[in-house]
Formats: sequence, C-alpha cells, structure tokens
Amino acid sequence: MLPAERTPSSHKTCILLIALFFLQLVAGCALLKKEAPVTRENAMKRLKSSAFPAFMDDLDYQGMTDVILLSISYLEKVPPDREFQFGTDMYRADHLIRSFKLFQEVIENKPSAEILKKFIKKNCVVYQSVGSDDSGDVLFTGYYEPSLQGSLSQSDEFKYPLYARPDDLLTIDLSLFSTKYKGEKITGRYTGQTVIPYYDRNEIDRQHLLEGNASHVAWVKDPVDLFILHIQGSGKILLADGRSINVHYHGTNGRPYKAIGKLLIDTGKIEKSQMSVQKIRAYLHQHPEEVEAVLNYNPSYVFFKIEEDGPIGSLNVKLTPARSLAVDYRLFPLPALVFIETQKPVLNDNGEIHSWTDFTRFVVSQDTGGAIRGPGHVDLFWGNGPYAELAAGHLQHSGSLYFIVLKPDE
Repeated sequence: MLPAERTPSSHKTCILLIALFFLQLVAGCALLKKEAPVTRENAMKRLKSSAFPAFMDDLDYQGMTDVILLSISYLEKVPPDREFQFGTDMYRADHLIRSFKLFQEVIENKPSAEILKKFIKKNCVVYQSVGSDDSGDVLFTGYYEPSLQGSLSQSDEFKYPLYARPDDLLTIDLSLFSTKYKGEKITGRYTGQTVIPYYDRNEIDRQHLLEGNASHVAWVKDPVDLFILHIQGSGKILLADGRSINVHYHGTNGRPYKAIGKLLIDTGKIEKSQMSVQKIRAYLHQHPEEVEAVLNYNPSYVFFKIEEDGPIGSLNVKLTPARSLAVDYRLFPLPALVFIETQKPVLNDNGEIHSWTDFTRFVVSQDTGGAIRGPGHVDLFWGNGPYAELAAGHLQHSGSLYFIVLKPDE
C-alpha cells in the first residue's frame, strides 16, 4: 500500500469504501450458497486410536531432523501463546515446539512402525483431513526447484524478464474490516480515484506495462520455462560465469490462477492421462505459435526477489526436499507434523517413469500456494534434479493426509 504520509485522507476514504463494497458483495454471494463452507473447524476430524494408519516412513526418517529444526526455528520467533488450530482444537506455539522436539527424540533411534505407532497412540492426537467431498481422499501434486539459464542483463538470447514486486501493487487486508474475513485479501493498484485489479499476464508480457514500475531480477531465454518457474514459485538462475542466484516468490498480481494443463486437455491437445509439466513443455515447444495464447490463459503473474539461500517457503524457512508440504493455510496449521499416504514414481534404467508405487512418509506443513485450495489438495516439495522434476511434474494421485500433535497437558 502507498505510505500513509503520501495518501490524502480522501483517497483513504475511497479505498475504505471500495473495500466495504467488496465485503458486502462477498456477503451477498455467500447467502446464495446452499452447502456449508469448509472451515478450519470442519476441515479435519479427530481420529480414534483404532483408526490410526500404520506409521511407516519410506525414507527411514532421512531429512526429518532438518525439517523439524527449521519448523522449530519459526515457532520460536512467534509469541509462545500464539494459537494454531487443528479442527476444533487449539494448541499454543510453545506446545507445538514441545511436540516437534519429542517426536524428534523418538525418531533419532529410527523406531519400527510398530514402536512408533505405540508412541503416537499413547502421546499424540491424530487428525485426518476430510478431503474432497468429505471422503477423506486428497489429491497429491508436486512442485520442485527448477534451474534456468539466465542473465542479469537483457540480450538477444536472454530477453524474458523476471520482475520484482511492482511499486504500485497494493494489497488490502479485509480482516482489518471484519474478523470473519480473516486471511482474505484483495490485490490491485490505485489509480488516484479508485482501486482496480492489477495488470494481467497479457498486459504485463505483451503490452510491457510494468516497464519503469518494476525492476528486473534477471532475464531468461525461454518463456515456457519462465512460466513453469512462476508456477513452482522458487528456482535457481544459472549465470554464464558459473554463479547462480536463488529467486523466490514475492507476491502475485492477485488475478485468479487458471491451469493451462486443463486448457490443453479441454481443447484436445494433450490427453488427460498423459498430462504433466513435461508434456506441457514439449507441446508448447513443438507449437511455438500457440505459446502466447496458452500462457495468457492464466492471468495470474508471479513477482520475485533474490534470496541468499533457497528455496524458501511461506514460513520464510528453507524447504526440505521430500519433507515440506504445501497446504491451504486458511484451513490447516503451518507448521505441523503431517503423515501422508500416496504414490511415487519408479524410474527405469533410462530415467523414465516405469511405474508408480505406494509410499507413506512424515512431512511438515511449511508452505502454501495459489492453486492449493481446500482440504482435498496438497503439494509435496520434491527438491531439485531430474527425479524431482519428474515426480513433481507427474504426481496427480490420491491419498490420505493426517496431522499429528502432542496431547495437551492434563
């Protein structure tokens, strides 16, 4: 938002009236809904111990220490009495710290699934996501850290920019007007008389409306790879001199996310059974005349900043490959110990996906994403490299999602 000393009182009043109008509009639409909305209270249900899953970890707990310590580092920076909601139950930050620390102590000895289940039954509360349509089924997708060849200056080879957050991008926090809109925001730009939606992808990329209003973080050679970087949210830009820079999500234009994969399926360009990031990239490279129209189907646009390390999740801590999970922050607590059941790819000798196999694993909710909405969709971070890209690009499998926390003090 514009600095207070530069915003005339009449302009403040205008912004307030616009925000209030938006609230009334949302409230009016809500009256038309017939089904009760999914909320923090009903997004997960507390399980009886007889319904607990078999707590087996396919990676033998490798990486858990890192993801737990990073989660604790975040919790130690918030007030100890801050509350985190698990369904209808509330737990303080200091309680979550104790919960993480005790779990870490237990897994240091790499217990068997049987021993770990006994520990969890005795000491922990387990919740399950209600999933889609209250079925318990959760769609698992994946994301990874892509690496792109790039430059810090524009050239004929590197001509597609990564933009920093624009100077005129403003966000209105609707929770300041009513607690019932907690977590709800609108994004736009101030024209001097009113607030309007921010430029969409077509206006930014084709009409170059950000020039002079947003700095360039870097330049890359391929618009399709840049689009994929937008979707992943973080990545590395590999420079010609051997250096690399970590680029990280720094906001969006506030436009709704629309999946180009669905567009390509609906128009018969790619079979649904074959859909993946790799298929999208291959199709667009084979049909360069369609690139602009397909990419502009998604009006959402991501802005970046440079980080010393990465990738960084929404809690501002480094993500741990195969252990960090993105969830809907409006429904689920971040961070929290999570147990997942889904599938992973098995590669053949040529590095191609040969089959899929079931796996179970402990992870931590540490991130969120524009496309992660509702209790029936989560995104697993796979890291970087060929396997991570394949797994993230092809994972679209159902599974189950459980949240685990130490029992409250008696």
